Parts: sequence; C-alpha cells; structure tokens
Amino acid sequence: MAKATQAALGTKFLQDAQARLKKHYLPQIIKSLESLTDQQIWWRPNPASNSVGNLVLHLSGNVRQWFISGIGGGADVRKRDEEFSEQGPLPRQGLVALLRNTVNEACRVLAKTSPESLNTQKSRQGYVMSRQAGITRVMEHFAYHTGQIVYVTKMKTARDLHFTHLPKEKPSRAAKPARPKRRR
Repeated sequence: MAKATQAALGTKFLQDAQARLKKHYLPQIIKSLESLTDQQIWWRPNPASNSVGNLVLHLSGNVRQWFISGIGGGADVRKRDEEFSEQGPLPRQGLVALLRNTVNEACRVLAKTSPESLNTQKSRQGYVMSRQAGITRVMEHFAYHTGQIVYVTKMKTARDLHFTHLPKEKPSRAAKPARPKRRR
C-alpha cells in the first residue's frame, strides 16, 4: 500500500475515533446521566454488577490510561479498583464533567497523533499491541459500556432516549407463538 494511502487511512481512523467518542458515545452517556436520579446512577442490580456511576468512572480511567497516558505521555494516575468500589453518590454533574474532560483531552491526544505512529507497539495493562489496536480496543470497550449505561437508563426510566428509531408497537410475526403441526 502506498505511504500516502496508508497515511490517509490512518488520519481517517483517528478522526473517526474522535468523532465516535465526542459526538456519539459521550452525548448518549450524558443524556443517560441527566435522565437518572442520583440514586439510580448508583443502583446496582446485584453485588456482582456495576452501577452507571461505576461505569462512568471506569470509562474515564480506561481512556485516561490508554489514550492520555499511553499515547499522549501523560501521567498514569489510574486507580482501577476504586472505579468499581465507589458506592456514590458522587454528584451527577461531577461525573459528567469528569467524562467530558477526559473525552476532550483524549480527542486532543488523538488529533496530535501521527498516522505513521499507529503501528508503534505499546504495552498497557499487560498487553503489547500497536497503537491502532489499542485505540480499537478502547473504542470497542467504550461502546460496550455506553450500551450498558443506555440499557440501565431505559430500564430505570421506562423511556425511549431517541438514540435509535424504534418501530411503533405492533406485534411482530416472530413474537407470535408457532402453531403446532398436525400429524396425519
């Protein structure tokens, strides 16, 4: 592949990662946080599960460690166990500010990242991988937890958050029980 094409693909990859973080996932999480009460933000379905608040702390820590520290060279100040042990209630606006600031800083790091450096091998959390693979991993991770946050929000509020178009309620053919076959 020509270097110019490779650089263009790398630039597009970095731009897409920034757009997904800032314009897709972050607004969904913020809208979810704004839809929940403080009690709902820190609700855990069971002791083996995390609250929405824990997931926000976890996403902030993960992005800070992999992007801001791992790519940008910032200090790695992550305290991963505390992301999950926090019981809240930390104020909603504090969680929003933390995640927004982390995403903004991460996007600045990604904007300064050269496409040529995407194949550079990095070690994070015991994994050795290229910067591109690390960015992909963090983006998948962010999407996964964003979906969990949106799901809990819909479950706790019984409201459509209008992130996707849902069909009007009409029983689908798949929802109808199958008729038993008659033997002859």
